[in-house]
Amino acid sequence: MHDLDIEIKKLIKKSEKEIQEQIKKIDAICEYNSAKVLKAFQKNKLSETHFNTTTGYGYNDIGRETIEKIYKDIFKTEDALVRSQFISGSHALTVALFAMLRPNDTLLSITGKPYDTLDEVIGLVENESSLKSYKIKYQQIDLKNDDFDYEKIKETITKEKIKLIEIQRSKGYSTRKSISLNKVEKVIQFIKKIDKNIIIMIDNCYCEFVTTKEPTEVGADIVIGSLIKNLGGGIAPNGAYIVGKKNLIKLCAERLTLPGEGKEVGPTLGINKSLLQGLYLAPSVVANALKTAILTSKTLENLGYKVEPKYDEERVDIVQNIIFEDQEKLIKYCQGIQMGSAIDSYVLPTPWEMPGYQDPVIMAAGTFTQGSSIELSCDGPIRPPYIAYQQGSLTYEYGKLGLYKAINNLIKEDENDKDK
Repeated sequence: MHDLDIEIKKLIKKSEKEIQEQIKKIDAICEYNSAKVLKAFQKNKLSETHFNTTTGYGYNDIGRETIEKIYKDIFKTEDALVRSQFISGSHALTVALFAMLRPNDTLLSITGKPYDTLDEVIGLVENESSLKSYKIKYQQIDLKNDDFDYEKIKETITKEKIKLIEIQRSKGYSTRKSISLNKVEKVIQFIKKIDKNIIIMIDNCYCEFVTTKEPTEVGADIVIGSLIKNLGGGIAPNGAYIVGKKNLIKLCAERLTLPGEGKEVGPTLGINKSLLQGLYLAPSVVANALKTAILTSKTLENLGYKVEPKYDEERVDIVQNIIFEDQEKLIKYCQGIQMGSAIDSYVLPTPWEMPGYQDPVIMAAGTFTQGSSIELSCDGPIRPPYIAYQQGSLTYEYGKLGLYKAINNLIKEDENDKDK
């Protein structure tokens, strides 16, 4: 074995010893959430019958109905919409926004600009199908020292009528910290005291099962996420969920399908078993993703790189940032993650102009399901400060192997630079 290989393995082993306290905390959360899922399955008397499929209109699909009851119980909410017809979390967010907003309504984001894929949805980038084209107004309030700007929020919702407030918990491609549930609960209480009729919508992507609670348990009216992230457990081939108040879920269902039919239609086409099995595995898979993120954070910090969050900080989502401040290092690290993947490990990802993004993006994702962020992946926009956004890993062991490959590729690049 090459001396460099031995040194990298020693480095990872050293970092692993230093994170044992955090690993124990993750295991405890995993056990709690596993019990929560099992209880929901048992309460709704899940059986093999619910794996059956429907086609065409999808009337009377008892499996689909049971899945939505299970989600309702897990999130402790009034209703749920869990459908394979959603192609992504961004699609589910778009459906929800168009369902709940009307011409001359105002959408307010209080976590700054949402994820890049919503730019054309909102109308920040011109598009004839945007909310803006339907005369739906948009405002945003940036975070203040990684917390909500309460003064500006109060000023805005007191001065004019706001229909819906959007909170994106995960950082997306921004440099801010992700938003904890404690902060979410505090700001919801603050807003509702001023205007109890404002709809609070949470983009919960990457955050499910990271802690023992979900946003619907702290006052959110509607919560949205993708099934090719946390709750799909690496098994769900596509789909997303919307959970929340019954009247809002009805609006979302009728926007996804059609008015008058809503949740009553939507064929499952054999997907029920995958959605249920993925949800069953999700607490464990999320725990593995968190362990991989923490090991990555500690190891890259030991190598001298800036990381966010640090290994011993509170975790809000499964995303780990490595701030390279160097374009080539970002690219080399992502390419190393690809080399450590089971699928397309021989492929060399390069930055490209992806639909829905305003900068070239490099994406390493050797995943069984295209775009699955709960599987080990790493991506980042090619813009300063050149941050790698790493997430996922179905098992901790595969995460560790992927990390080894990424560091190996990164250090070899550094050595080549020194030799020049």
